[in-house]
Amino acid sequence: MSNPGLSNPGVSKPGVSKLGVSKPEIFKFRLYVAGDTLNSGQAIANLRAICNTYLPGKHKIELIDVFREPGRAMEDRIFMTPTLVRLEPGPVERIIGTLSQTILVLQVLGLGVPA
Repeated sequence: MSNPGLSNPGVSKPGVSKLGVSKPEIFKFRLYVAGDTLNSGQAIANLRAICNTYLPGKHKIELIDVFREPGRAMEDRIFMTPTLVRLEPGPVERIIGTLSQTILVLQVLGLGVPA
């Protein structure tokens, strides 16, 4: 007979290994830019800085140039650039702009606010 106050050692919680250690969560981002415009460059630099500071080794960034892949932008319903899409972990979130407001970007991405 099992004790309801004890967890089942054979069942893992999401994001936690059987040893109780948190699994590293990989954040997957897709950043849509418009060529080498100033705003695109700023968004790329800001996203890289945020990821390197707050998600070191826990992120993947895919860059999509809407001038080179306009069909993909239309398919993904991207109408303004730069646009950042957080693909994982879900739910999908979108941010439009240069990502210069770090605290706001962290809040939208669910990464908390630095103290």
